[in-house]
Amino acid sequence: MRANPTSAKAYRVAVFLLGLIVVTGGLLLIPFPGPGWLIVIAGLAIWATEFEKAQRALEFVRKNLRIWEEWIRRQNLLVKTLVGVAGLAFVAAVLWATFHFSGIPAFFPDVLEHWMRTTARV
Repeated sequence: MRANPTSAKAYRVAVFLLGLIVVTGGLLLIPFPGPGWLIVIAGLAIWATEFEKAQRALEFVRKNLRIWEEWIRRQNLLVKTLVGVAGLAFVAAVLWATFHFSGIPAFFPDVLEHWMRTTARV
């Protein structure tokens, strides 16, 4: 495939578009609980198969994730707990704001709707 310039270019365009779709989807999911960042990194990995700048960006992300992971591992239980609570508080705030401005989906129990109405008055 790489021997033919036309097919090589078409392949690079396809890799770019696939990576763009995956990265965009991941970016849209970042504020919500779930694997938003993991999806962005997967899209970056797709791009890294063909593009040197994406390879450098992926290495930067990997290096900094390792540094963060090592730092967290060295911390005591209190710091780990505070980091976890801060993460959960951020997720809760994003969910609250999402439900507040876009409405609560019908599959949620009525208790959540009542809670949202009472906290909105505060």
